[in-house]
This record gives sequence, structure tokens and C-alpha cells, in this order.
Amino acid sequence: MRNGKSAAAALVAGMLVLVACGGSDGDSGSTGASGKPRVKLVINGGLGDKSFFDSAHEGLKRAAKDLGYELKVVELGSDRTKWEPGFEDAAAADDYDILAAGTFDVTDYIGDLAPQYPDKKFWVFDAPVDYSGKNGTCSNKCENVYSVTFKQNEGGYLAGFLAEKLIAAKSLKGAESLKKAGVMGGVKIPLIEDFVVGFRSGFTAAGGKDSNVLVQYVGGDKPFGDPAKGKEISNAMYGQGAALVWPVAGLSGLGTFESAAAAKRYAFGVDSDQYQTLTDPAQKNTVVTSILKNVGNALYKAAQDDQKGSLKYGAVETVGLAEDAVGYVNDDHFKELVPEKIRTELEAAADQVKSGSVKVPSAL
Repeated sequence: MRNGKSAAAALVAGMLVLVACGGSDGDSGSTGASGKPRVKLVINGGLGDKSFFDSAHEGLKRAAKDLGYELKVVELGSDRTKWEPGFEDAAAADDYDILAAGTFDVTDYIGDLAPQYPDKKFWVFDAPVDYSGKNGTCSNKCENVYSVTFKQNEGGYLAGFLAEKLIAAKSLKGAESLKKAGVMGGVKIPLIEDFVVGFRSGFTAAGGKDSNVLVQYVGGDKPFGDPAKGKEISNAMYGQGAALVWPVAGLSGLGTFESAAAAKRYAFGVDSDQYQTLTDPAQKNTVVTSILKNVGNALYKAAQDDQKGSLKYGAVETVGLAEDAVGYVNDDHFKELVPEKIRTELEAAADQVKSGSVKVPSAL
């Protein structure tokens, strides 16, 4: 590894949080003697974000329950200095057959590790490794790595389209006079910009002005793990006249729902159904819908395909609306807040994207 330190790896080994999940959510050891395929989910952060990582965990728990996998979860926490040695330690342990990890932050780690463990398989979600090997990783062209990425710009398009339709129709109680919507990103990188670009495109396609889209980033040392900063930014957006804010910032987004409840405004969830995962009633009621990045579905499908021997290693797969990998929550709560006419228009917009008649711009 470029910056690996065996001593640091040993230190982190004692700090890892391990959660074992068997086929029925019970604990299972890392034996492999059962003959079941063993998946280790290594999280550069922690569970409880009620969106991205929780979605990944849910999908692999389903794979454990339905398909007979054994699942172990390693949470590395938010301290970035512990991530690289944490991944080294997780890869060196002989308690897995497949190591799964996600976000752009981990691609170089996996690109370094995969060639060292050619008898293991690696799944990377939400960003691809560099299969060319040109950046110093993937010396074996990552032939034992499967990457899956998402067309989050398509989900962003639906979010922006819905936001403007609700604003124009004055459908959001208590925010009828407002014209703006906000997007709070974790950090300004192409992956997060893809959400923003899609949102702007949908907002203007629905008749809104691009100048009415507010965008700000959490940044700092914990861009996806700072709810207090997320609340501060959301407060500012609501103060500038945003009827709703869409947080695309992992755990930081939890601050948006606090802010929305206090301001009596609205928000969209992201990645998972956050109306279901939030526990505070006031915060729940601010969620119009959640724009889904179905990470869990993608990993469950990977588990199915791997068992069939059809999963394509050494390559990246990109999935979007047409593959049911992104979408939005259309439940009773959504129907209460969104008039039927707007729901119909949103469905039509989604169909246009699926068919390819509408091409959503991308930042990637």
C-alpha cells in the first residue's frame, strides 16, 4: 500500500466495530466451514445515516436471509486517518470471500488491495475503481473487482422537477409564497455534482428559474458526518426563502430535517425512505418523498448474480431509473402532500427519462 503502516493497521484492528449477521439476523462466526459465501461490508463511516450506508447494509442483510450469505460489518468511523489501515486489516483477515465497500473515497484502497488478494472478490458501489491501472492502483486491472455506479443525475432530475411543480402550484402548506429550493451537498466533487446538475435540469424543465436553486456544501473534515453543520446550512437556505431543501450529504443531512421541522418547511430524503427511518414525528412530516439510490437493491442483485456465476468482474456496471436502481417513494404520505396532477406529471417525467426521450445532463 502507498501509505500503509503495519503498526497503524494493528492499532486499528483493535478499534474496529464488528457486527455479524447470519441468515436469520443472528450472530455467525467467520468460519467459512458452513460452505456459505462470506461477505464483509467495510464502511468508511458508520451505520445509522438512515440513507446510503444503511441502504447497503439492508441489501446485504437480505442477501444473508434469502440467499444464504454470511455477513460481517466493519465500521471504520469518521476519522479518515484510520480508513486506509482499517481497509488493510479488513482485507488481511481470512474471514470473508467478498469484501464490499462504497463511495469514491475507497476506490484507491480497493485498487491497491485487490491485486494482493487475487483469491478474494471485491464489490465497490457508487464509484468505480480504475481498471486501467494508470493511477498506480489495480496492478492486475482489478480483474477480481465488480463496480456498480448509479445514475444519480436521473434521481436528481425527478427531485428538481417535483420541487418546482410543488412550488409553482403552491401545494406546500405554509410555504405558498416561496419560490426557491435548496440542494445541500456533502462536498463539491463530480459524484455529488451529478445530483445537483440533475436537480437543476429537472427544476428548469418543470418551468422554474435556475437562479431559484440554492446550492451549498458541508465540506470540512466530516462532510458526510456533520449534522450540526447540515442544520446550519439548511437554516440559511430556509432563511433565504427555500420552500424545501434536499440534503445529499449522508449523516449531515439529518440536520436538514431538524431545520425543516423548526422552520415548518419541507425536505426530500435521499438514498433510503427517510420518512420511514426518521423517528421524530415533526421531522418525518417534513419529508415529501425520498429520492432513492437503491444501493441495497444493487448489492442484492450482485449477490444473486454472483451465485449464478454471471456477475461481471473486472468491469463497471451503471444503473439508473430503467433498472429500478434510482427512483422515488410513492407512498400514502407522498400522496397526501402531492396533488394527483403533479404525481401524474412526475410519472410522465420518469417515463421520459427511462425511455431515453429525455437525456439528463451529468457531471460525470
